[in-house]
Amino acid sequence: MERLNYEVLKKSGYDGYVLKDAPEKVLQFGEGNFLRAFVDYWFDLANEKAGWNGKCCLVQPIAPGLANMINDQEGLYTLYLRGSENGQKVDAKRVISSVSRCLNPYEADDYKKMMDVAASDDLEIIVSNTTEAGIQYDPSCKKDDCPPSSFPAKLTQVLYHRYKAGKPGIVMLACELIDNNGKELLKCVNQYIDQWELEDSFRKYVNEDCTFCGSLVDRIVPGRIRDEKEVAELEEKHGYADPLLDVGEVFGVWVIEGDEKLNDVLPFKKAGLLDKVFVTPDMSPYKKRKVRILNGAHTGFVLGAYLAGENIVRDCMNDETIKGFMNKMLYDEVIPTLPLDKDDLMQFAAAVEDRFNNPFVNHELMSISLNSTSKWKARNMPSFLGYIEEKGCLPQCLTMSLAAYIAFYSNEIQSLTDAGLVCRRPAGNEYTVSDDRWALEFYYAHRNDTPEALVHAVLTNEQMWDQDLTKIAGLEETVTADLKMIRTEGAKAAFASCL
Repeated sequence: MERLNYEVLKKSGYDGYVLKDAPEKVLQFGEGNFLRAFVDYWFDLANEKAGWNGKCCLVQPIAPGLANMINDQEGLYTLYLRGSENGQKVDAKRVISSVSRCLNPYEADDYKKMMDVAASDDLEIIVSNTTEAGIQYDPSCKKDDCPPSSFPAKLTQVLYHRYKAGKPGIVMLACELIDNNGKELLKCVNQYIDQWELEDSFRKYVNEDCTFCGSLVDRIVPGRIRDEKEVAELEEKHGYADPLLDVGEVFGVWVIEGDEKLNDVLPFKKAGLLDKVFVTPDMSPYKKRKVRILNGAHTGFVLGAYLAGENIVRDCMNDETIKGFMNKMLYDEVIPTLPLDKDDLMQFAAAVEDRFNNPFVNHELMSISLNSTSKWKARNMPSFLGYIEEKGCLPQCLTMSLAAYIAFYSNEIQSLTDAGLVCRRPAGNEYTVSDDRWALEFYYAHRNDTPEALVHAVLTNEQMWDQDLTKIAGLEETVTADLKMIRTEGAKAAFASCL
């Protein structure tokens, strides 16, 4: 079977949108599954729907990468967006043609080519997703390294080369999953300007002529298909082989923080994508929306659902009690505490149910359970406290969720190993709780406590919650009663008591 390229694609009879030649308007640091299923997809739609006529030149952030494979396929790859939308199964194929090539800057020729793109008249936008560890200042990076190891140092070199070539500033879109990603990246660049003793006029260029935008990305990307039989079937169906084939969920939102004048540079508004990709002066409400609704839903129901015998998120959405518990928690207790348009929040919450019901993704509850102590604090605690402040009473589902967290971490504890805290499920099988060591040691130390003593110890543990939760009226008694119900009647019965 021939590998995908433009000639092979033409022979295959593909009749979708394809753009073979266009100027390289984007320099993208990162060539992995996520960026190709997300950022490059949106630029591909912009080419089709807005006549943007642009290509993305990709750069490997680290030495081993996909450059050779991408270049062998002339930048083309197949993307499947799969999931459930408005209750309907979706399995949509698109060949992405917004990528021109991929450079490996750890090879001398490609390093020079990266700098040629940096000084190009066509370049308008730089995008990055170099993982959470990517935006870090490394003082060992030197001005003359070819290339320096850290991404911010590479970016400083790129911008300096562009500045020396007399070219206008760019828009920088940081997609790394850290708070204030754009501001943190700019901070690192300024540190290299100081360390490398670069001129003040370049500092002015970076901080005034260039626009560093934070952004919030939201799409689950499982990546490549691992089932060899399915791969073979798709190759037969497509008429070509594509080892770069990528898979993402249907849902996707890209929130870009900045002035609305950015819409004159970014093509997404013209492409009619404003419900999916949009600019806002403050993205913090949208981050709250994602963390408290999407992530908060996960952490809020999965621990109890696992104790109730479920293993996969999708199966939970087919259980009326668990789904009902999640929806009551979201619509009655979380959404009222959020500072966004209520219709927008309701639509986002409705999409969450579709996303969790994805027929193509087996999202295991145990994988979501990792580090649930810090997750409950970050994702659920703000809604919990906000509800109490607004309503003057305890939120029933979120309170039960806290009890389910305690139950999951304490159910028939067997041992504490290097891998984690070994507990036993009501069904009889063992499971291993993974979290910070101090949290696991805490629960192991309290393994013989009565429900009353355990709940008191958890709620007064300020290392967990940064406060003494027993000061909240009625909470200790309610969580204790909820924990007892989970242990005696089962988690599903406990969830049902909230409905």
